[in-house]
Amino acid sequence: MIKTIITFIIVFGILVVIHEFGHYYFAKRAGILVREFSIGMGPKILSFHRGSTTYTLRILPLGGYVRMAGIADDEDEDLKPGMPMSLILDSNNKVTKINTSKKTTLYNGIPIEYLDSDLQKELWITGYENGNEEIVKKYNVDHDALIIEKDGTEIQIAPEDVQFQSATLWNRILTNFAGPMNNFLLAIVAFILLAFMQGGVATNSNQIGTIQENSAAQRAGLKANDKIVAVADKKTTNWTELTTAISSRPDKKTDLKVIRNGKTELIVITPESSKTDSTKTGKIGITVKMDHSFINKITYGFTQSWSVVASIVAVLVGMFTKGVSLNDFGGPVAIYAVTSNAASYGLASVVSLLAFLSINLGIVNLLPIPALDGGKLVLNIIEGIRGKPISPEKEGVITLVGFAFLMILMILVTWNDIQRYFF
Repeated sequence: MIKTIITFIIVFGILVVIHEFGHYYFAKRAGILVREFSIGMGPKILSFHRGSTTYTLRILPLGGYVRMAGIADDEDEDLKPGMPMSLILDSNNKVTKINTSKKTTLYNGIPIEYLDSDLQKELWITGYENGNEEIVKKYNVDHDALIIEKDGTEIQIAPEDVQFQSATLWNRILTNFAGPMNNFLLAIVAFILLAFMQGGVATNSNQIGTIQENSAAQRAGLKANDKIVAVADKKTTNWTELTTAISSRPDKKTDLKVIRNGKTELIVITPESSKTDSTKTGKIGITVKMDHSFINKITYGFTQSWSVVASIVAVLVGMFTKGVSLNDFGGPVAIYAVTSNAASYGLASVVSLLAFLSINLGIVNLLPIPALDGGKLVLNIIEGIRGKPISPEKEGVITLVGFAFLMILMILVTWNDIQRYFF
């Protein structure tokens, strides 16, 4: 149980960090202010501010986010007239820190009763200082000033010149695409690592790699590097055809045509019966020939990633052409259940799961659904065609609708997963 939980947190954490780092890196590269980089959701556990970004760790390890200045979900907490706050000024009497939190005390801070502000264009704030309502004080605010939010998190204010919409369209497209892109890159690296952990890459040949001890293959006299070219007079040219032919003959005496050292031999074998999901299949105890070359271990990361992408896309197409079922989806509960199974098989299985989930996350995020990266890319494309962006109000409504849809879907999928895996 503890092993599964730790594995789940590590796997999910790696997926989130790598995905969000893609958005973070390209946003920074484009001059977009990243106000917060959060791992986890919900209440804050700890945070620290470095450069222009605040890094936070939150209590629920079920996601994360990069909070970029000026996008729909980067709304400052409402600053309402009458709100008490305190200000820190520099030697030029410019505000460098605005505290709106009751959890934080700014020593040497100037207490004010807030009246109004412009923290995006002209950078000023007004209020009554020390309770003196006879004089309205106006303070200039530094471009890189910090604001302490109600939960005590320090983030930088978001002047207009560092907001998301101030970046070029191309840079915004790259920033939106970078998260899924990083997931695909992670999968490639994970599959390369898996190839090295396994000592090589499985070939799809009809040549035997190893013979298992006390197996039907060992008793029949099969040896490593033998090529099985026919099973019960049925030709086999690759591993898929070979295993399919043997699987169809449980407990049946079977003739194998084998090439050994350039000579053809006939070996009689009886595949052992193995029951899976009430279906009997035959097995003889052989493993596929492995390719141990360095170059194939590297290329395996690319070929296997492409294979998984193709299979997932095929499933998605099938879902929308043949009908969609909640069983076609899997949320955190399903991932936890699969992680538990992978953890029981060892590190190689966990690495393989990480690669598969990373590709899943990348593809799902590219779906053209508002609030997902794919939906944002659609808006970028529309902007490119129109020659001007969609109004922030309309974009906010579209994003809100998409977010509501995702939340409803997540609730339904989670409930379905609980019933599937625990009842």
